[in-house]
Amino acid sequence: MTLSQPVRSPCPPGACICEREQLLAAPDTDLRILGLTRQAEKVLLERLENIQSLSELEHMQRRMHQQLGIRVAIEPSFNEVRTMRGIGIRVLEQPGLCRKTRQEIPAAIRRALEKHPEIAYKLLDSQDLLRDT
Repeated sequence: MTLSQPVRSPCPPGACICEREQLLAAPDTDLRILGLTRQAEKVLLERLENIQSLSELEHMQRRMHQQLGIRVAIEPSFNEVRTMRGIGIRVLEQPGLCRKTRQEIPAAIRRALEKHPEIAYKLLDSQDLLRDT
């Protein structure tokens, strides 16, 4: 990470579990996540919420990992998927990633799935849940 790149400001003490200080103190760590400023986070969440297709969602997952090191797992529930809540969306643990951001990314993706249920159907179909037996 270069010094010219904006860095996310620290969270108030006790308000987050992002381990930002430990990340900065450790040598040879991946600091890409600190490039997710509050403004950049708003743009990311807006883009996630306005996804139009499964391929766009998969592209966003790849870009988040490439640019920020964020991994998002999207998979159907072990039981039945009756609503959008049956699709599990979770952001994998990562030092430097704020608790609020870990909650907002899945919420934005879920809103996109609710606006465009065909994305959820294609996601389920890609997992062989809607195929005829």
